Amino acid sequence: MNDTPSRLPLNRSTILLLVLVLAVIWFVPLGWRHLLPSDEGRYAEMAREMFLTGDWITPRYNGYKYFEKPPLQTWLNALTFAWFGIGEWQARLYTALTGFAGVLLLGFTGARVFNAATGVFAAIVLATSPYWNLMGHFNTLDMGLSFWMELTLCALLLAQRPNLPSASVRGWMWLCWASMALAVLSKGLVGLILPGAVLVLYTLAARDWAVWKRLHLIGGLILFFAIVTPWFVLVQQRNPEFLNFFFIVQQFKRYLTPEQNRPGAFYYFVPVLLVGFLPWLTVSVQSIRHALRLPRQPNGFSPVMMMLVWAAFIFLFFSASHSKLLSYTLPIAPALALLIGLYLPLVTPAMLRRHLAAYAGFLVLAAVGALFMNRLGDDRNPTELYVAFRVWVLAALGVAFILTLAALWLNRRSRAGIVGATALFGAAWLLLGTIAGTGHDVFGRLSSGAPLAPAVKAAIAKLPPDTPFYSVGVLDHTLPFYVGHTMIMVEHPDELAFGVSVEPQKWIPTLDEWLKRWEADRYALALLPPARYDALLAQHVPMEVVARDARRVVVEKPLAPATDAPGAAQSAVEKPQQ
Repeated sequence: MNDTPSRLPLNRSTILLLVLVLAVIWFVPLGWRHLLPSDEGRYAEMAREMFLTGDWITPRYNGYKYFEKPPLQTWLNALTFAWFGIGEWQARLYTALTGFAGVLLLGFTGARVFNAATGVFAAIVLATSPYWNLMGHFNTLDMGLSFWMELTLCALLLAQRPNLPSASVRGWMWLCWASMALAVLSKGLVGLILPGAVLVLYTLAARDWAVWKRLHLIGGLILFFAIVTPWFVLVQQRNPEFLNFFFIVQQFKRYLTPEQNRPGAFYYFVPVLLVGFLPWLTVSVQSIRHALRLPRQPNGFSPVMMMLVWAAFIFLFFSASHSKLLSYTLPIAPALALLIGLYLPLVTPAMLRRHLAAYAGFLVLAAVGALFMNRLGDDRNPTELYVAFRVWVLAALGVAFILTLAALWLNRRSRAGIVGATALFGAAWLLLGTIAGTGHDVFGRLSSGAPLAPAVKAAIAKLPPDTPFYSVGVLDHTLPFYVGHTMIMVEHPDELAFGVSVEPQKWIPTLDEWLKRWEADRYALALLPPARYDALLAQHVPMEVVARDARRVVVEKPLAPATDAPGAAQSAVEKPQQ
């Protein structure tokens, strides 16, 4: 159905080898970095609490009800902890698996809907684009959502192929409906609203009314609600406040109002996509032009038009939202990668040479810019962290530059070298992201608070099991996971405002109330921001420092003196820093 070369100078063994190499690069570094606040720490802690409490219906965060998102990822992360233990790579495993599966799924879909060449090139583009690669290695909800939405799109494309047996059409469409349900259980109504709107807009744009006859609506809807409904019913039965907060506050107000304090201009996602697909920008415009020239399938369905509507609508939908985050437009990445994959087999050796040479020059300029990272730094992230990170960035750019030169050499051999050259160039960017991302842990180690965990856990072990652990004026998103202990919120509920509103007995609304509790407690721990610790120290509040860093101080209540001899009490004592 297009002029893309359908054959590749690659056999199945070579493709399998590429998949194995990708798997090694993709999965091995999962545990090389500490968890970052806020998403990584939040979702790891929610899964840890679910696993330890055995409550698989009511999600909780730091001990409080947390209904901002559905539980699919929390369920699967909790199962990962049950199977492999609690840790950093385990917390990222589901996200990494969905990202990796998304690459394989796109390759399969490209090969079946178009041809083998398109499938291989599309998989290379998706795996090596920084947007997909980096998001596949962070414990956030958007990669899981993006995979299930990708499966929704791909199953639809596979079901609409001409001359497909009716049983196959039904099977692919049921998979489409099931994956849409899992998208809803991943992040809410967007898993249904976005594919539904895209289908309607595609129908209007392509005037393809016949596609509705092949959707298996009745059976698909039955399957969809059979998957989605049980959890919503159970969680509402146990928590009558759930439906209003989840649907009205989180699903609609989050999109329509700026309450979440995540503002951004309408063009917010333009630089996100430019950086996210940086290795393939020089062929992006040509890819769209080529796609628009492709004819429809014999049955009237246009997979290219479907992908274009998918990408355009989702981009505009989130651009219009009052709440924006970098990862929101990730679901369009597979569609864009497939459109680029359609064009790459048409690239001539001369065109590819210019592409590779331009990026080799870009890498050199990036390395020159990285030399000046020592000029960055502030109180929160000192200059020495940027100096340490610069080593990793330069190493990543160096590896990418060498592989780009190797791709240039391979491209000169023959047209058969285009596939290898493209794969090498993709590997350059995959390793660039992997090496630089691993090096970012010079910042992540500090922001995670993990170095404090051994001292804090040792202090907890010496105290009674019911010892309260207060979080005063701050919600630390990673420390509860690393110390294996929830905390009682004091004064500032942060994003746990809903949780404390329905269980007000679980928190302390004012600092004065906490000071009275602290004074009355025989044993207690508290997490404080450094400025708050200094203020309380000046007020002679009894505290002993357990551990501290530039962002947090953990203290414990000193034991009351054995005698009431004058001078026996000490208002504030600092232990040596851990």
